[in-house]
Amino acid sequence: MGRFAVAADPIERHRPGWVASPSAAITIRRRIPSPMRDAIDRVVARSRAGERLTWTIYTPVDVCFVPESQSEQPALGSREEKPIMIPPKTYQFLVGVFASLGSFNYGYDLGVIGGSVASSSFISKFNPNPNEVYVHKPPQLLHVPRPLTHPLPSSGAVVSLFTGGGFFGAAVAGPMGDMLGRRLAIMIGAIIFCLGGALQAAGQNISFFYAGRAVGGLGVGILVMIVPMYQAEIAHPSIRGRVTGLQQLMLGIGAVLATWTVYGTNLHYDNESQWRIPLGLQIIPAGILALMILLFPESPRWLIDHGKEEEGLKTLAKLHANGNESDPWVQAEYFQIQSAIAHEHEHAAKGYRDLFTDRSSFRRLFLVTALQASVQMTGVSAIQYFTPDIYATMDIGTTDSLKYQAISNVLSVLAQLCTVLFIDKLGRRWPLILGNCINCLCFIIVTAAIARFPHVAPSVQNSLGWLFIVTNWFYQVSFSFTCGSLSWIIPAEVFDTKTRSKGISIGVMTSFAFNTMIGQITAPAIKDIGWRYFLLFVICNFTNAIFFWAFMPETKLLPLEEMNALFSSTSWFVPGSSHKHVSDLDARVEEAKSNKEDMVGGQVEELH
Repeated sequence: MGRFAVAADPIERHRPGWVASPSAAITIRRRIPSPMRDAIDRVVARSRAGERLTWTIYTPVDVCFVPESQSEQPALGSREEKPIMIPPKTYQFLVGVFASLGSFNYGYDLGVIGGSVASSSFISKFNPNPNEVYVHKPPQLLHVPRPLTHPLPSSGAVVSLFTGGGFFGAAVAGPMGDMLGRRLAIMIGAIIFCLGGALQAAGQNISFFYAGRAVGGLGVGILVMIVPMYQAEIAHPSIRGRVTGLQQLMLGIGAVLATWTVYGTNLHYDNESQWRIPLGLQIIPAGILALMILLFPESPRWLIDHGKEEEGLKTLAKLHANGNESDPWVQAEYFQIQSAIAHEHEHAAKGYRDLFTDRSSFRRLFLVTALQASVQMTGVSAIQYFTPDIYATMDIGTTDSLKYQAISNVLSVLAQLCTVLFIDKLGRRWPLILGNCINCLCFIIVTAAIARFPHVAPSVQNSLGWLFIVTNWFYQVSFSFTCGSLSWIIPAEVFDTKTRSKGISIGVMTSFAFNTMIGQITAPAIKDIGWRYFLLFVICNFTNAIFFWAFMPETKLLPLEEMNALFSSTSWFVPGSSHKHVSDLDARVEEAKSNKEDMVGGQVEELH
């Protein structure tokens, strides 16, 4: 198949304007107006008769060819239809959307579990203590100790078994992704999640249900570790934040669908369908992901790293140039990946131990683990898991609390959509800093209000409830637009190919570890110390902002292969660093273009 490019300047009359094999001419004839096709057919016939390779065509459009092979010559006059070409960045985005079904499952579980375990039928089914008194509308405010709407041991275990399973899932996902590839690891994670969802939906006793939580968490741990890494490795640098930001967007969409599903089942059912239907529905997207992920391209970086250079080049071309392997950007990226991987094999960190001994790798690991821990310490998990209990302390019933949380999740999705649209323009560093500042302000408002008005009339209590609701909505928007999305984007892009899966694995394990801790301590903390518990999140959000201002460099638009140079050459203390890393990928692309122009005598059409 001939490669082609449109010439920059018109070719003069009586000057040879075409250089090609006949098969190349047949290929290009589909891309030009029909009156010119007859001219091509006549010239191809002459060429085949006399076995000539160079001829003259007088047309208003000048096209030059690079001859490749005389052996593959389609039949003369072939009238193949032009295939529909999806713009490469659109294709990358769509692949990222499908892979994000793994994140959708995580968000769905976050949204479904709080309402499910708070439903009356769940409490009746799994109450381990028949003498326990359940209070759905306690008359006291948040800071006053009172019974929760469901047993504390059960609620803590339901949350912690899932996040504990996620911890171990993330631990095995790193080696699994390196050994089996990104797609196969995603498929395995989705299958495990399906099994966990089935166990939860069909649970007949609390032990059965707990087993489903742990198995489902194991599958989610694999998915949320592998998916953003896969997205980062297939995306063009200019849209990498947008594609990896889909992780949080789909997580939010999953939470929205879950909360409205639970709200609907609690409204229309008074039996076990209140929680069995929502928990069973999560099997559907996970099953679709498991069945279809192998139809999508493997990470080209994983292929090249495992000695499959030819397949890696084809995948790069498919992702970035509609299959054109000679595209300058594809060639530049391919050689940059090869060069980076060769350097990593020889000099850079390769295993878990090297992540702690190599200075550049440890810096990235330190930032990623700090980021994942800090996100949990913003207070988001406490709000997600225990919103029904927090609302109940303000005399808001279960049905209304589910409705308000569903509205909150809709607002979160809108904020996450804004992240996908704008994060590659805004960058990573300052949104992370400002997001933590806004989160801190939200917790200050709520904590101060509850502490200031410990005993109030019912009318004021209602106003205090609305203050919490509105501030919670504002907090969710801030978190979703900044910290939530960036907690997936940054870890997926800062590591090199040899350590990426291992580094992300440790980061996600850190997230689940802190998530588990929050799940265990939040319910008893609310019961025992009330509003004072939220002072923890005021302090953590403030210190998070200072930490990332001091230590987080900007990574937007940099190719993945240049992260080594960024973290090796810049100072740990970012505000005091005068060195600015400049990407050399553009220079490589221009060099590849120049080489191709010298070869074909024209200006190359860019597709990526």
